[in-house]
Formats: sequence, structure tokens, C-alpha cells
Amino acid sequence: MPKAYTQSYNDEKTSMANYLKRMYNNTAFEGVKVLESAEGNFFISVISLEKAKYTSQSTMMRVAQVKAQSQANTFFNGSTISSDFIIKTTEEKQKDSANTKTTLETIETIRENSIGFVKAMELLTNFDIEDGKRMVFIYYKELETK
Repeated sequence: MPKAYTQSYNDEKTSMANYLKRMYNNTAFEGVKVLESAEGNFFISVISLEKAKYTSQSTMMRVAQVKAQSQANTFFNGSTISSDFIIKTTEEKQKDSANTKTTLETIETIRENSIGFVKAMELLTNFDIEDGKRMVFIYYKELETK
């Protein structure tokens, strides 16, 4: 009887992708997480993007990759965050009355700077949510155990 050989996609990746999708559908989340399992420790970065904002699938994929790497970089290398809070007031006086109108406008600017590079982030899975209006991307990286 002849032997049959088959090729399969990494079963661990498939089961992890299915687990994370179920976890996301149960309680949506974004950001980074470290997962510990019998197969090893994994770092994941989860991004959700609105599909209508992107002219092509490849552009959306590239933006998701850059955002995932940015989250990973901030996690591994830290960042510096600065905040400016500006309060702007304007006063308008009416010519024929003593009434004045004061308008108050507040502006908050938050800047985050991070320096570093995280390599080997791989797309684990992506799927639609909110009736196909948004897409979730899950990138992962296996962490080295010491």
C-alpha cells in the first residue's frame, strides 16, 4: 500500500487564531497582550480599522501592520508622553446692548514619542466585525524564553 504525505498549516497557529477570535467576539479588545501556553509565550497586537477609510485592501493591511508594530515598540521599548492643555476664550460685545457673549474653547494635544524597532511581527489572523464595516487584525510574535 502506498504512503500518503500531507502538508498542513501550522496547527498551533490555527488553534491560537481561533481562540483569539472567540476571545475577541466575547469581549472586544485592542492593544497588546502576552499569552502563555504550553507551546510557548506569545506577544499579540490587536488593531481594528474602519474599512471605509481605505481605498484598497493593501493600504489597509499596511496601516494595520504599522500600527501593530507601533504598539509592540511602545510595549517593548517604552515611550514618552507629553500633554498640552490650551484654554482659549473669545469675547463678543454687542454694539447696542450691554450683553457680551463669552465663548470657551478647550484644546488638548497629546504627543507620544517612542524610539526602537520590533521585528518579526507576523499576521496571525484578520476578520470582519460590525457587519463588515470594520476589520480586526491580530499580529503576533513568539517571545524568547530565557
